[in-house]
Amino acid sequence: MTAETLRDGRFVVLGAIGEGSQGRTYDGFDRLLGGPVAIKRFDVRGAHSWKDVDLAEREARVLQSLSHGKLPRYVDRFEEGGALYLVMEKIEGESLAALRARRATLSEDEVVRLLRDASEVLDYLHGRAPQVIHRDIKPGNVIRRLDGSFAFVDFGAVRDKLRPEGGSTVVGTFGYMAPEQFQGRALPGSDVYAVGATALSMLTGRQPEDLPHKGLAVDVRAALQGRVSERLTRVLEAMLEPDPDRRASRIGPLLDRKDRPPRGAPGRDRGPPQERKDRSDPRGGAAERVDEAVRRYAEQRMRRQARRQARFEGRQARRAGLRGGLPFPFPLLFGLLFAVGLVGVTLSTQIVLPLVLTLLSIFVARSALRRASTRVRGAGRDAIDTLERSRRWVAGDGAAPPPPRAPDERVRVEVEDEDEAWAPSMHEPDEGPEEQEPEIGRDERRRRPKS
Repeated sequence: MTAETLRDGRFVVLGAIGEGSQGRTYDGFDRLLGGPVAIKRFDVRGAHSWKDVDLAEREARVLQSLSHGKLPRYVDRFEEGGALYLVMEKIEGESLAALRARRATLSEDEVVRLLRDASEVLDYLHGRAPQVIHRDIKPGNVIRRLDGSFAFVDFGAVRDKLRPEGGSTVVGTFGYMAPEQFQGRALPGSDVYAVGATALSMLTGRQPEDLPHKGLAVDVRAALQGRVSERLTRVLEAMLEPDPDRRASRIGPLLDRKDRPPRGAPGRDRGPPQERKDRSDPRGGAAERVDEAVRRYAEQRMRRQARRQARFEGRQARRAGLRGGLPFPFPLLFGLLFAVGLVGVTLSTQIVLPLVLTLLSIFVARSALRRASTRVRGAGRDAIDTLERSRRWVAGDGAAPPPPRAPDERVRVEVEDEDEAWAPSMHEPDEGPEEQEPEIGRDERRRRPKS
């Protein structure tokens, strides 16, 4: 088996796990410690601004300072080939986003356990000096482990200190961000709100923004429709209070005493990682044992991928059977509808709307409207591609269209100017950076002393 290695052969890269706005994450194996790891790569040369680099450096620094059983353990950090690498413990399990992608939900007991684990983690993070605020808790960043407990990952948006005056950055995910985060404020209660939105989403199987609302607040009772106990309903209402001054800053006091984790429960803080003492000649027996461990782990990973592929092919076969059973007039009718949709989407998103936004940018909000025009064209291209694949599938000469992706967007925006525009990009998975004007020039001019 030939695989890429890093750090003078210590880390073996076995494949990609996912891609986000900060970089790409790989599945790997640590030959020194003898266990699986997650390797996050951040391309420093490809960063759009100094703030992207700052977020990557901050994630590494904060993760190195943390030691908790429900958080990924820091392993190493290094630069190689023009990229910054952050290596952390790989938490085995399934993300809540993957769980929701296959249309599964959590029971009330599972959500209560999620709240217990989140309470323990947030008390640990918010109790540090300085406070650590995650700012981007969502289903994609919560892992349900094999024992049913929950761990919290991805500290790419973390804030570990107060920002200096004159600048503030909003980072988070639509639907899971507390209202104050849109103002550039991140408080301990912001993480509580995000946990509540995650729990409600996993109970209902719907995105928070798609749930009933009363003003700015999510209507928890209308969303749940009596499917959980009154006690849990009240807990979620307190967590999803839009006013940060009225919202609970901790989850623990909201839960009943019997719902608190017992003393001695697994997952308490643990010490820093201990390196293996066996550092014998890499040509000796120790190296052979490490290679055998790498081989076993790679085989397990291949078996998991084979099972996922088999499930995918089964779904494709069922879809093909359904498609083959359509009577004659329906493929023709659907093909006509898709053709009309393609023409309408192409004209509106590739010609009309970009032209209108470009003309308006001559007079007002120049950079904001130009970025909006770019995003409209990009969204239109995605819609055109999906419509074309769907048309071919109905006609019987193409693969089945991919399932719709949840609107899981990460937002980063400067809030110093009223005319500054939102710059959303997909976080998990990411389809690449959007065209936008570089921000670093403005920040450098602000810091440059006057002559």
